[in-house]
Amino acid sequence: MALSFRFWRLNLLPKPSLSHLQTTLKALKPLKQKLSPICSLPMSSSSLNPLNSHLSISKNPTFSEPHNPTACPQDDLVVLGIETSCDDTAAAVVRGNGEILSQVVSSQADLLAQYGGVAPKMAEEAHLQVIDQVVQEALDKAKLTERNLSAIAVTIGPGLGLCLRVGVRKARKIAGSFNLPIIGVHHMEAHALVARLNERELQFPFMALLISGGHNLLILARDLGQYIQLGTTIDDAIGEAYDKTAKWLGLDLRRSGGPAIEELAREGDAKSIKFSIPMKQHKDCNFSYAGLKTQVRLAIESENINATIPISSASSEDRRTRADIAASFQRVAVLHLEERCERAIEWALKIEPSVKYLVVSGGVASNQYVRAQLDQVVQRNSLRLVCPPPSLCTDNGVMVAWTGIENFRIGRFDPPPPSDEPEDIVYDLRPRWPLGEEYAEGRSEARSMKTARIHPSLTSMIQASSQQQP
Repeated sequence: MALSFRFWRLNLLPKPSLSHLQTTLKALKPLKQKLSPICSLPMSSSSLNPLNSHLSISKNPTFSEPHNPTACPQDDLVVLGIETSCDDTAAAVVRGNGEILSQVVSSQADLLAQYGGVAPKMAEEAHLQVIDQVVQEALDKAKLTERNLSAIAVTIGPGLGLCLRVGVRKARKIAGSFNLPIIGVHHMEAHALVARLNERELQFPFMALLISGGHNLLILARDLGQYIQLGTTIDDAIGEAYDKTAKWLGLDLRRSGGPAIEELAREGDAKSIKFSIPMKQHKDCNFSYAGLKTQVRLAIESENINATIPISSASSEDRRTRADIAASFQRVAVLHLEERCERAIEWALKIEPSVKYLVVSGGVASNQYVRAQLDQVVQRNSLRLVCPPPSLCTDNGVMVAWTGIENFRIGRFDPPPPSDEPEDIVYDLRPRWPLGEEYAEGRSEARSMKTARIHPSLTSMIQASSQQQP
């Protein structure tokens, strides 16, 4: 059941008192309007009782004129966006008219190269070291101070909990100190909506393919906050497959695996190795790259490629072999995307025949080969491909700020947190946060990781074993 309520994002513990809640709701009464939740989250009947809701309540919330979205012209909105969901610390300041006043990103490329991927604890420490500097630089480049802001937007999920906490803590500190509303942002929604910043003709409904290191997601965006999930990742995302393949081939990971694979693949024969396209037997729109990763690893082992020898030091023959593997992998990885998109377009047009656009965003959307192949898919289906600029495809503060603006305009925000909020407060972060309702036709047995990965005979053995235990 879809519920409408204003306090719906940065929920905190402990629960507010009844008198506290009544005082707050009374103060907000003039702003009351019908709102719909941004994502379809499971709600129980207890959610109808305010006493059973963990709300983010300030002691004395006051909204000056700039903080009232109904009284603030959109061009006068100025929102600071903070993004720390994974391995990049990012902040940006964006106006309501879409003008990007500043954009700052601090990369953890050296850590990625050192650990061969994201190490959550190390990533958290890296965020902590630079978060203050990144936010201040974003404000300085915009030639503004916190007092010039209308609101703060911050990613609260999905992502790594340790990393999300760093951004949320910083956002709440600023919001509390300067009495600013705060907007909790869904990371994947931000990847989809940032396309609307540059492409003003992009109106709802539209489709979006969101592809990154942690997620593959196909959605139908019917309106702001109304999403239907057509397909999702059941094990590994395409970005993870790119990163692992690049690591096994001894490529430079400081730019992440995607650009490294794409560059090397230009030298190889994409049909030299016959990798199987994932999930051909499943007639849905879900994604799986775990099996393709295994195929690539076995091919690399069969060619006796030594990943400790960097590609720059490889012999010409060895380099050619690595290039063939990179090209063959990329071809099949993207074919999987193409097949899923073809079917998703068919489903989406049944639901919303007026769909005209497919947005492709997320880190992997920076890959020119991916864009070119998907452009052919949309042309065959009389749609138009929309891709944000590469700098807005990877994780960034602009997409968070813009998503905050879109939600702030219709009143979806939390009031300023207390200025004296304790350091050890428990934030309601959402490391696993679905975007939208699952399309009924898209449900399949492969959606279960156990079903996808464990052979039926092993499943029965596991069940029998668990029944014998006391």
